[in-house]
Amino acid sequence: DRNTEAGKLLGYKDIVRSNVLFEKFYREQGICPEAEFEEMMECLKQDLPASFRISASRAESQALLKILETDYFAELSSHQAAGEDVVIPKLLPWYPDSLAYQLNLTRREIRRQEVYFKLHNFLVAETESGAISRQEAVSMLPPLVLGVKPHHNVLDMCAAPGSKTAQMIEDLHKGEEGELPTGLVVANDSDNARCYMLTHQAKRLQSPCVIITNHDATTMPDLMVPSPTTSTLTPMLYDRILCDVPCSGDGTMRKNPDIWPKWNPVNSSNLHGIQYRIARRALEMLAVGGRMVYSTCSFHPLENEAVVARLLQDMEGRLQLVEVKDMLPGLNSSPGLETWTPASKQGEFYSSFDLCPPKVAAQIRPYMFPPPPSTVASLCLTKCVRVLPHKHNTGGFFVALLEKTGGCPWQEEGRKESKEDKPDSPSVTEAPPEKKKRFWGFREDPFIYFKPEEPIYPRIRDYFKLSLPYTMFLTRCEDESKKNGIYFTTEKVRHVMENNVDRVKIINTGVKAFARCEKNKGASCDYRIAQEGALSTVPFIGARMLHPAREDMEMMLLSEDQDTPPEITKMSEKFREELEKTETGSVALLFKDPSSSLTVKIVGWKGKISVRAYVPRNDRLHYLRLIGADISSFEINKFKERKQREQEREAAKEADANKLNDKGDIQPEK
Repeated sequence: DRNTEAGKLLGYKDIVRSNVLFEKFYREQGICPEAEFEEMMECLKQDLPASFRISASRAESQALLKILETDYFAELSSHQAAGEDVVIPKLLPWYPDSLAYQLNLTRREIRRQEVYFKLHNFLVAETESGAISRQEAVSMLPPLVLGVKPHHNVLDMCAAPGSKTAQMIEDLHKGEEGELPTGLVVANDSDNARCYMLTHQAKRLQSPCVIITNHDATTMPDLMVPSPTTSTLTPMLYDRILCDVPCSGDGTMRKNPDIWPKWNPVNSSNLHGIQYRIARRALEMLAVGGRMVYSTCSFHPLENEAVVARLLQDMEGRLQLVEVKDMLPGLNSSPGLETWTPASKQGEFYSSFDLCPPKVAAQIRPYMFPPPPSTVASLCLTKCVRVLPHKHNTGGFFVALLEKTGGCPWQEEGRKESKEDKPDSPSVTEAPPEKKKRFWGFREDPFIYFKPEEPIYPRIRDYFKLSLPYTMFLTRCEDESKKNGIYFTTEKVRHVMENNVDRVKIINTGVKAFARCEKNKGASCDYRIAQEGALSTVPFIGARMLHPAREDMEMMLLSEDQDTPPEITKMSEKFREELEKTETGSVALLFKDPSSSLTVKIVGWKGKISVRAYVPRNDRLHYLRLIGADISSFEINKFKERKQREQEREAAKEADANKLNDKGDIQPEK
């Protein structure tokens, strides 16, 4: 790291946050009023402040918000009132329900200042439990304008690392409590390694409605599902699609300063083609009446308005831009451009393709220029939104919301041509040989759904009074003796999985609902409820539901895995009575807060004389916070610990020095 003392010793030089070509190019485009241009440039040269949003369920999010305001923000306010130089997190005005904040400090500054250590501990712990998402402020915008509902089929074309996918999964689950969404989210990424990062993000949300795929978005295969009218399979169409495409990223210069010295205008023209192909493929998979967001973290019009204009013209009036400003009250943004001027690598501007010399014409193509004035007015490009960094102290971003009003002309033309083919033409009589797909990366374990005769399901159903049908459960292993994990998906996900597993590279689906118990536990059922999927599974369980009081919940959550579990005799009277009536085995523990709508759901194990919570350590802290328990023992102040270690080292040095002095004072015997 060039910003550390060690980095300086290694000869790293600070990146010069300046690029003459960058300033010249964007002044010419007029993305920012001239009077504000210097302010924008100064903002771009500063480090990006940290931001986060609360991503827990509705009741939990309100409880966490209250904890944040009373325990953490109030403490920072008291330091500020005492005259200390302290920054208070600021609400992002355009994010719904006051659930997103920006702290005008970088992540490094939060870590390195003692006054923020409690807030930093909170953010780290709650991020690990999935209740908080530490996400760049502007990257929260696309899912907000997309407007995902519980019945929507949703596709994220370029999903990794998954923060926007997580937002869409949360929106999918904003139906009635205990009701499964009828829609699903397909999260795709072309990078195999990043798909596993995406899986980790999605798993924190415990959704049975998510499928993660690994494909090049420009050639994303159709997912085939049973037709509602015939006995054949038909391509699944999506109600909402997010195309957050790969881009030059010059809107991220505040967190990626390496872009400064490398930037030139042609980087964007090199990306235009792949961006256009991803968006065009998305339009083919979008249902008529569906909506698609096209977004980038770039300022460049060749990556933004030029792509959108090209899509609108391709669709011949069957695609329209939707105004998004009203969806984001409080967001100060700039309208999309209707004119722009492409430039060569050296910064020479060209107002038309005819003026480009041959070398430049190979990089800047005719479709990258703005449409003629007679056409551009009908496209309504000003409905696009460009967020400039100095408006809200954020990164730069571009968002366009598009609505499909008719079929893709090129698809209809293809069907028309095939109908007019002669009967003996090869396209009618003989299908071309299908190339064998080559899937890269790890070979995934199989996805095997339960069959009617599955012996495991009746045991689990009867023991827990489970109301979900066997058709929703699967394992990742064919061997009966090795079925350690039982996973849960919705029926719609099952239809997709069973009809596409051999033709589409599926990385992950399902949430872990049950896990095989260790032997000799004394239970009549050899499966227990898995905490990893408790939020999704517990609402559909009718037996073995226990209701501890607050002090009972606190006692169980404070007991670490290596500790002896709390004894039943130490529990409150009502809870103790419930426990005594329950035979040994897996249980669901529900605590209902009498002062709010919050219900904390965890899983545990009722033994002969004790009861234990089966909750990972990171989640323990999250639930202890929610029930209002004392968590001071978890608040590790690394600054005090460091001071203490330094004092101990100084004391040890002093003791060693005194010993040497004492030896020097001893006179040798005569």
